Amino acid sequence: MAGSNDKRPIVVKRIKKISAGAHGGAWKIAYADFVTAMMAFFLLMWLLGSTAKEDLAGISDYFKTPLEMSLLGGSSSSESKSMIKGGGQDATRNKGEVRRGEIKPEKKVEIKNAEEILRVEKQKELEKLKDLKASIEKVIDASQKLQQFKKQILLDITTEGLRIQIVDEKNRPMFRSGSAQLESYTKDILHEIGNMLNQVPNKVSLSGHTDALPYSMGDKGYGNWELSADRANASRRELIAGGMSEEKIVRVVGLSSAVLFDKIDPFNPINRRISIIVMNKKAEESAHNDGGTVELNADNTDVQQPVMAGVAALPPAANH
Repeated sequence: MAGSNDKRPIVVKRIKKISAGAHGGAWKIAYADFVTAMMAFFLLMWLLGSTAKEDLAGISDYFKTPLEMSLLGGSSSSESKSMIKGGGQDATRNKGEVRRGEIKPEKKVEIKNAEEILRVEKQKELEKLKDLKASIEKVIDASQKLQQFKKQILLDITTEGLRIQIVDEKNRPMFRSGSAQLESYTKDILHEIGNMLNQVPNKVSLSGHTDALPYSMGDKGYGNWELSADRANASRRELIAGGMSEEKIVRVVGLSSAVLFDKIDPFNPINRRISIIVMNKKAEESAHNDGGTVELNADNTDVQQPVMAGVAALPPAANH
């Protein structure tokens, strides 16, 4: 048995821990932080590059004095989109601050302004048609050839434009009886009108009309509809011969006796006529869109009414 004086040495073992070195994962966290910071930096650069100068100035002011900007206003309190009105350098103002830099005005189309512009354009177009009407009347008064046919040339303004009607008289028809052959004086009238119409930019429509007396000559399949169409086309050729451009004509129709001038007396010779309409913009667009209408009721007071209600009916004439 060992004695009390037998001393054994005390051995202390210290274990030294060695890190895994390159095999650890701490560097990955640092690298992820670096990549995140770089992404945020480039995102900031991109935002600054795509921001307007006035917005950059506002951002700069905010970071210089953030408390003042948040209290006095800015885009968060004084612009119209904010619920809090006022702001700017003087908090007593209720209109907010004036934005710095170039301000791009917002494009707004006001209905009232558009309607006013349209109304002015229509008025200008109407005035031009009235001037054309006055010019034609002066030419008729100055021409010895046309003066004697003054009563047969009727001018008025309709919803489609300026209407020029060349009508028959009882003893002075425009066409040979029952045919589309024009009389010599009718050709003179159309030549003069064609020359004048070529001086205006408006398009032209042509319509032929007959009275209500049934057509009883020629083939059975040929009637007032065919006759009115043939007369309208013959008038078109004479207008072109007078100097009017062929491209100006957008519509040529025959209406037979469907649209009477004298509704009281369907057999009145005045119902046999050629109607030339110098079309306004609306009528021209309607014709180009294949939606043209024949509207012969005038919408203003500048209209001649050669056939009055209550006039004694003339006896039916043999001519169409």
